[in-house]
Amino acid sequence: MNVNDIKGKTVALAASGGLDSCTISRWLTDQNVKVLSITGDIGQPDETNIEDIKGRMLAAGAIDAILVDLKEELAETAITMLAAGARYEGGYWNTTGIARYVTTRGLLQEMKKHGVDVLVHGATGRGNDQVRFQLVANMLNPKVTVYAPWRDDAFLENFGGRREMIAFCEARQIPITATQDKPYSTDSNFLGLTHEAGKLESLDVASDFIEPGMGVFPKDAPDKEESFTVRLEKGCPVEINGESVDSLSALLKANEAGGRNGIGIGIHAVENRFVGIKSRGVYESPGLCLLWECYEFILQQILDRRARRFYDRASHALAEQIYQGYYYDLASQMMRQSLQPVVNLLTGTVTVRLYKGNVTFDTSEGVTHSLYSEENASMEAIGDFDHRDSEGFLNVLGVSARANHPAGQIEKSLLDGLI
Repeated sequence: MNVNDIKGKTVALAASGGLDSCTISRWLTDQNVKVLSITGDIGQPDETNIEDIKGRMLAAGAIDAILVDLKEELAETAITMLAAGARYEGGYWNTTGIARYVTTRGLLQEMKKHGVDVLVHGATGRGNDQVRFQLVANMLNPKVTVYAPWRDDAFLENFGGRREMIAFCEARQIPITATQDKPYSTDSNFLGLTHEAGKLESLDVASDFIEPGMGVFPKDAPDKEESFTVRLEKGCPVEINGESVDSLSALLKANEAGGRNGIGIGIHAVENRFVGIKSRGVYESPGLCLLWECYEFILQQILDRRARRFYDRASHALAEQIYQGYYYDLASQMMRQSLQPVVNLLTGTVTVRLYKGNVTFDTSEGVTHSLYSEENASMEAIGDFDHRDSEGFLNVLGVSARANHPAGQIEKSLLDGLI
């Protein structure tokens, strides 16, 4: 699809209010396209006043600018992702990825209200977000058409990158926040910040080159431990430090505690984009990183070795599904449902200590479905485990162990001087 296909029509622009959104809105308006700006309020930390986005988009030519509150839905979706342990390569918590699903769904709902069937986004043709916007729209409403300016020759002939876009907006007095000197770009929501491009594309630039937006680097955190307690019930945080919480407030409180102690700030990843190229990102996700450590301490108590292996495989697979744009498809539904028995067992209270980027286990209690028995694990003569029972166990294991040697399956260098 190119711009000629939508001239004279009204389109819905997935607007962040940033440089790309403002440029695309003004350019499309100049091409006789009516732009309805729709922004998902996903708790963007870099927006002092989310209402400012509406003003920027109207100044950029939009016929109207709509703000849709999606914070609660994003929080609930994030808790599902968290309970599944769905991190992508390098420890990236898919903060931008999972937000695209919630945002696109919210946009489609708003588009239906206004009778608009063309979705426009400003995602680059080299990245993952174009895949997420497209596939989510295709899955949820196949009648919607997606137009991506960054894949249109007409747009690319005018804009090679940030420099041309900034000049374009400045010439038209559009109140953008981007400058020619900004050394990298940031995508934000309350789950985390994604920093990439610009100087970060060079691996000569350290991960602490960024200016943290959700906390401080570990080296700058207080030289004092902080206690943090969370109560989970069936995979959902219900109390933090003795105060009742829902999914949204739990994540916000964890962001505050994790951020000021340097948890999850400056995560470095050179990851595999879905389009087949390597990409370098520096991430911030203090709340998710902190809460995950607490989830992990309960998982260690409730999962046996076979369940743990399955859980880890499903976590990895679901993280890839989220990253690549398939979170709503059948495979992802199957993965989430397969992990539901684990989620149902994730109940308990964990207290950890936070110190300069580290999360240290303190105590756990009320883990209803824990397999851990202090008596059976003890080296003392207590509990139901009889040391003598291991004699027969080891004799059975020894049958296959002894068979390795005569079969020639042991490295010869290990046998020198033994027999």
